[in-house]
Amino acid sequence: MENSVEKYERATKRVKELKGFYNHIKIFVVFNGFLYVVRSGFLHQFLADDFPIRPEYFAWVHTNLLIWGLILVAHALITYRNKFSFYKKWEARQIQKYMEKEEQENKKYR
Repeated sequence: MENSVEKYERATKRVKELKGFYNHIKIFVVFNGFLYVVRSGFLHQFLADDFPIRPEYFAWVHTNLLIWGLILVAHALITYRNKFSFYKKWEARQIQKYMEKEEQENKKYR
């Protein structure tokens, strides 16, 4: 049987993982949102005159979004790794439930 200290440490670790993932999402949205606003030309009026605003300077923004998005998906899979076992257990419970229900139906008509 686990003691309360071990449970607390596991819960603290889990909360830190979730907090890190949510911070990653926030940074992803803010940073990429800012890049797209700059790329759209909306902020050009506020930039210095010698700031490079030609489209080829911002061609990498889509690639950044794609690669960072894939990294974010990997982070989500790592963070929610324990949740996927829930679905497997749920599937097994559902199969068992329907098998028992069918067996009860068969017994009812015998």
